[in-house]
Formats: sequence, C-alpha cells, structure tokens
Amino acid sequence: MEASEDELDPLWGDLDWAIGAMFYMGFDGTEVTPQIRTLIEDHHLGSILLTTKNLISAQQTATLVKELQKIAHEAGHPVPLLIALDQENGGVNSLFDEDYICQFPSAMGVAATGSPELAYDVANATGKELFAVGINMIMGPVLDVLTNARYQPLGVRATGDDPQEVSQYGIAAMNGYKDAGITTCGKHFPSYGNLEFLGSSLDMPIITETLEQLSIGPLVPFRNAIGAGLDAMMVGGCAIANAGMNVMHACLSNQVVNDLLKDELGFNGVKISECLEMDALSHDIGVRGGTVMAVESGCDLVLLCRSFAIQQEAISGLKLGIENGMISKDRIHQSLKRILGLKSKCTNWNQALNPTGISHLSTIHPEHLALSTKAYDKSITVMRDKGHLLPLSNSLYPEDELLLLTPLVKPLPASAATKVISEIGSTEQDKAIRSSIMNGEGVFRELGRSLARQRHGKLLHTSYTANGVRPVHENLINRAACIIIVTADANRNLYQNGFTKHVSMMCSVLSPGGKKKSLIVVSVSSPYDFAMDKSIGTYVCTFDFTEAAMSALVRALFGEFTPSGTLPGTLRKSRKVQKSRQHWLVESWNKDRDQVPLQALLKTVEKMSPSNRVCPLSGATAASFELMITTESDEQIEEEHFVVRNSSTQALFGFCSTYIYNGIGMIGAIFVDPAKRNLSIGHSLHKRSMRSLIAKRGIKKLQLGLGLPCIYLGIPMSDLTEGGRLKRWFANNGWDILCPRLLYTLTIRNIANWTPPEGLLQSIQRVSFAFDLIHGHENAETVLDHVRANAGPEVLELYRLALDDSKSCGVVRAKSPVDGALVGTIIISRQGTDLATYLPVLHAAGERVGGILAPVVPPSPQAGIVLQGLALLGIRQNKAHRATTCVLNWVQGDERDTLLGMGFDVLDAFEELSCKPEEFNGPALT
Repeated sequence: MEASEDELDPLWGDLDWAIGAMFYMGFDGTEVTPQIRTLIEDHHLGSILLTTKNLISAQQTATLVKELQKIAHEAGHPVPLLIALDQENGGVNSLFDEDYICQFPSAMGVAATGSPELAYDVANATGKELFAVGINMIMGPVLDVLTNARYQPLGVRATGDDPQEVSQYGIAAMNGYKDAGITTCGKHFPSYGNLEFLGSSLDMPIITETLEQLSIGPLVPFRNAIGAGLDAMMVGGCAIANAGMNVMHACLSNQVVNDLLKDELGFNGVKISECLEMDALSHDIGVRGGTVMAVESGCDLVLLCRSFAIQQEAISGLKLGIENGMISKDRIHQSLKRILGLKSKCTNWNQALNPTGISHLSTIHPEHLALSTKAYDKSITVMRDKGHLLPLSNSLYPEDELLLLTPLVKPLPASAATKVISEIGSTEQDKAIRSSIMNGEGVFRELGRSLARQRHGKLLHTSYTANGVRPVHENLINRAACIIIVTADANRNLYQNGFTKHVSMMCSVLSPGGKKKSLIVVSVSSPYDFAMDKSIGTYVCTFDFTEAAMSALVRALFGEFTPSGTLPGTLRKSRKVQKSRQHWLVESWNKDRDQVPLQALLKTVEKMSPSNRVCPLSGATAASFELMITTESDEQIEEEHFVVRNSSTQALFGFCSTYIYNGIGMIGAIFVDPAKRNLSIGHSLHKRSMRSLIAKRGIKKLQLGLGLPCIYLGIPMSDLTEGGRLKRWFANNGWDILCPRLLYTLTIRNIANWTPPEGLLQSIQRVSFAFDLIHGHENAETVLDHVRANAGPEVLELYRLALDDSKSCGVVRAKSPVDGALVGTIIISRQGTDLATYLPVLHAAGERVGGILAPVVPPSPQAGIVLQGLALLGIRQNKAHRATTCVLNWVQGDERDTLLGMGFDVLDAFEELSCKPEEFNGPALT
C-alpha cells in the first residue's frame, strides 16, 4: 500500500532526496568505490543493481551488500537500499559460488520438467540464497513469450511460446521468490519474445506484433502476474511500431508505461526502465533526455548500470526536467510512495544490517544441491532417438571409440571456467591459458573428461569452428563408432548448423564393415537448433551448458536416469516494423555548449534538402539566430532559444528560436535533424517554445515567422506538397491556418542582362514622386517613423541595423510630390553587409548578391508604382556595386505580381501565421 503524504518522513520533502530515490544504479568493482559512495551519500541513491563485475563469492557479496547498507544508514537514509541482481539461473547468474550458491536450470529448462511445483521450489531456493547475502530484490521472473523462438537471443531465459504456460511457470517462480523474502520484478515488458534486430548495437531491436497480437499472446503472462501480486516491472528498451502504437523506446513511452501497463493492465507497482546506457538508447536520445522521458512516461526507477559520469548526467537531467516544468514535484512523490511501499515489503534496517550470511547458506546448501540435481535431471529432453542410440551403454561396444565435437563458445558469466580465468595471473604462460579458455576450448573440457571416465578413456574430443569440417575431423570421424556434436544456438551461429549437417551426411554413409556411424546432436542452449529437422535422428536438449547441466547430460547419455523432459512451445514468424515517436527533453540554448553542434545541424539539414527545393537555412550560421541587440526600452527585444540534444554525444537533434518584439511573441525558426524526423522532436520543441512565449507578461500577439532574423518568414511553401504537410502539422499544434499572410523572396539572377520593362520609366516619371538615397542615421527619423507606422517591429529593427551599417547599406525614400511626406521606403545592401548574418539568403543566392530588402509601402492608389520605383533604384544600385544577382526580400502577397512584372522570379514563398494568445489552442496550453 502506498504511503500517504502525511505518513512520509519529512526528509522526503527535500527534492534531492526524492530524486535520488528514483534512480537504480550499478558500478564497477568488487568493493565499495568512491563513485558509488558519492551516489549514496551525496546524491541519496536509493537502489543498486549488482552484476558479475561486483561479485566474487557469497562471502564477498554479503560483505559488500552490508557495507553498502551501512553507508546508506550512516548517510541518513530513512529506509535501506533496494539491492537487486539478475539470478535467472541457467546461463544468467550474477552470483556464482560452488561452495554455497547452487546452480539451477534456466527458465525453459525448468519448464521442460513439466512441473510448476518444481519451478516454485527452484525460485524459492534461489531467493533464500540471495536473502542470506543481503539481496532484497531479484530481477525476475522473465515473463516474455517466445513468439519467434527460433531466432531470438532471449532463448532459454524465457519459458516458451505458450502464454498460459509462461504465466503458470512465471507465477510459480514469483511466489517462490516472494516466500523467500525477495521482491520480484517481471521482465521484459511488453515482450522481448519476438524482436527484430537490425544488425548494429546502435539500432534498437523492434517488437513486431500488433497490439491485438500482443494482447492475446505476449501480454497474457504480464497481466496474469500483475493479478497475482507482482511487485515491480522492468519495461524494455525496444521499439514498437504498428497501427495502434509507434514508439522508439518502450521504457520512455507514455503509451507503453502509463497507458498500456498502468491503465490497461492495471499495474500499480514500481515500474523500472531498461538501462539508459544501452548504446541504441543513449546514442539516439542521450541520457539526460532519456531520463526525463522515462519519468514522464511513468517509470518510477531509472536504471543506469555503470558509468559514474553518465549517472551524474542522468541526475542533472531529471533536475532540469523538473525545472523546465516537464515533471512536477507531485509526479516525483507519486513514484517515491510506490518505491517506499516496495521497500517496506522486503527490508528494514535490522534486516539490512544483519543478513543471515554464510552460516545459513551452509545449512541450506545440501538440500539445495539435491534440488539442483533433481531439476537438471528432469529437464534433460530427448526429442528424438530414432536409432535407439540411448543410453550409450547399450549401443556402444566397449572397444568402440566415442567422438565429441564441441563449438568454441565463451564461458557463461558465472561458472567455474570464468572463475578460473579470474584467478589466472599475468605471466605470459597465464595469458596463454587465459586466451585458450576465453576462445572456448575450456568450456566443454569437463564434459569431455566426464565422458572419458564413463568410456574408460575411449573418447576423442576436439572443437570445430566456422572453418567447417577439416581433415582432422574427417580422420576422427572415421575412427569413431559414435559422434556427439554439441551445438549452442546454431540458428544464429550458422556455421554450427552447416557443420552438423555435413557430419550427419558423412555418418549416413556405410562404413567398410557395413554399419552406419551413430550421431547424437546435443543442443546446449536453444532447443530449436534442430527441433524441426528430422534428418537428425537422435536429438537431446539440455537448455544450458553450465557444469551442472553437462553433468546431468552425461548421466542421461549413459542411462543413470531416463530423461523425461519435454520441449515447451512452438514457433512463429516475425514481421518488420518501423521506428517511432517519443517525447523529448527540451533544454534552453547555451551558446558555449551548443554553438558548434548547431552549426553541424545546419549543415546536415542543408545537405539533406532536395536539390530542387530552396532551403531557407542555406547560408545560415549559428550566429544568425542570436540578435543580441540593444534598442529603445519601450521596444525591447527578448530572445530565447531551445534545443533537443544528446547530452552524451553533444549533438543537436532539433532547434527552435523565439523572440519577443514589443509585445509580439514570435517563432523565428524550428528545424530537426532529417535523420530524427517523425519522432516528435519538432512537437516537443514547439510545445516548449509556445509555453515559454505564452507565459511572458504583456504578450498581445503570437506569430509564426519573422523578418529579423529573416530565415523563415513563415511556413515554407516553395514545395506545395511539403508546405501543405507543414501547414497541417502546425494546425494540429494549435495554429489557425485559415488567414495567413503571404510573404515572398524574389530574385533577378543576372542583373547585367536585365532591362526595365517597356514604359516603366515613363510611368514612374509621370507620378512625379521624388526618390532619394540616404546612409546612416542623419535625416533617418522620418524613415523610422514611417516604418514604425506601417510595418512590424522586426522590420523596424531591420531598418535600424541597415542605418547602422552605413558603409554597406542605404535606404531609398519615396516622397509625395504634394507635401513631401514619405510614401515608401526600401533597404539596399551590397556584398559584405553585416545584415547578411541575419539574412542568410544574401549569402546563399550567389557569389555576388545585392539586396533590396523590406519594402514598406502603405496602401494607396499609386502604391504599385511607388514600389516599382523603389525596386528600380535598388536594382540600379546593385548594378553599380557590381552585383551579379539581386534578391528582393520580405515582399507581401499583394506586391508580388507588381514586382514579377518587372522581371523578378519567386525564390521562396512563406505563409506567416498569427493569433492572439488567448486564441491559441495547442498542446502547450494543456
């Protein structure tokens, strides 16, 4: 039961303590390191995962665990640490000690016994051993359903592919752990049973089933375990993509953690993320952002396995997420209550500081050893024995030689072979021994010795590799009467499959004496290697290759017991899916940190833009977005920019710039790395920027697109298909797209060959407007008054900057012949102007570009001819400055046709959107 707010220790009111309780971390080292001490003492870390890198023996584990708890107690932790490890048995054990800790079969091996009661007994024994050394949580049971068993690396860690059978054995194991005093954590939600792997560690494995398929299959064991009282759930680090769900990392998805696990399946226990240090996750998102996503999605504990630097990064990321308003303090306390409720089930200070230890392990070890032998014997499965070769004592003559062929595999993490490696020294001889063992020669050495003892020395043993059947193998096969081939995941290590098939063919050929050679294939990992291949007449499965499993295999082969195991499950095929969307941590722009990554992002976006389409970012630099302008106090410019970044690699995935000009809040640019599009990065940036703008005091208007910096005047519409998609996107994010203002960038690409249209000069002369050119601020006050009255504040600021740059810019004025009042203005710029920083099109349009910028001509019967006169003077000035290309920027919709008639072409088109803050109806307000 969750504690109420009133029942919580006042210490938890300190947010740093509450944040520390939400992390679940590991470390490297068999003793307490300064890093883990710092995490416990200074960052108030509340949960620790121990792995094979931490554990040497039962005694050392008990000492280490007690020391960790002692540090927490002395540091003022109100409750003990949650200390967990993976102890799935089979090939996945973090703790190995042949004197005190018993080895039991894998989950599939236990299921092969056909006895849920035995599953309970094995789990209960494992739980008691862990409890004795101070462990209070186990990362289990595995509840995945192998819907594609043949090619999945999860393999024998799972029970099988029958959802009901997985439920039955999973719940039995869960109850066994809980009755031993250990809390449980089901994994790997929503399922690792049918993952598609894209080949790289940076590619996220993908779940292939639809929601309907998940519901009737893989989700069944999770739903049933929840109903039976599962304490915690680990949510996997995999992608899901189907018609009903599209996420890139399950443990970071609100759809998975909150909607599916909590709401649909009704799980109210502790939700734990997959390790955020996994390559695919940290490279795609970054640890800081991933941490916030995990908590935002509903995870209570965020797992980070080893790196102290990354762990600190995650803590700072969560704090930043709270500061940004993405995560509320109430959300943190909801998780805290669940975590404290979990700890109350499995630990207290008296228990944590006084584990029962080695003396208790000595007492229960004989009983557990007998249970181990029983479980392994019952798990050995003979799928086929067509030639009645078993037991070998009945089919081999005493003088016959037996050949054992074994693959090169790495020792299991917790095994006698690994222990030997850890004890080898550093001499050249020691290194040679270490190399020999690590390349797999030693893994099946004891199996060979055991078989030799049974055969009184009549045994030949050698290994095989991807080099196939070599002359040495042929010679040994010719000598032997019976061959045993060991395979370990032959469906994924295809050389084993090919080798076995080749030897099988050789054995089927009659020997000179007229007798076929006997062949026995033993799968020591996935039983699906040759489950469906009936050409392999005798096929035996052990489900793991621990020393205990190999010992049971020898006893089975020589008839000391009759194998009674059965193979769980059937096989299903996988389908491809796609990557997906997420919510992203948005951070404020930091010039020192983000300037170089932004420059790289700009280059990437420009490079990936279609060659036949204008990219508004062409010519832009990181400096283009930072105005840093001091202006009049009543027209103060504020700017605030946001990024989505990978804090681990420092790369930017997206950028958004915002400005406030005299009460108008504007988005000046928003763009995303093309490789990261359709993952909701833009949505997250937009939401964060709009929330920031709306929260500012005095905001009277919101605007999408602006003239300074003049990068995006609005939604780009050069490509109607892409523009239409963007309009729908902004409409879905709250903008009114019904009444946009059309803005254009025009160009004359070869000024030298341009001539005024016939009659243009005469028309301008007839109206008698006076045109002149001014530089600098002298006599400029009337210009600024004119712009202030007839254009937006960003255009006014553009004129100020042009007047500041008197060497490269000037302003053409059009005056009324009646009273001398201004009826139009325009900026003219030459190459090298400072304005080009904020108008990158002046760089991108060509090598020698002259600018005619921001025409301000109020409506009147003669506005068109005034605009043409201003443009004409601008073209002449560009020619005089030896420009080859002319760009006319910030042209309003009703002015475009007038200027096209002069010979300009459209370079780019935009739709500027605007609305009042109270009318904005986007996600930023929810």
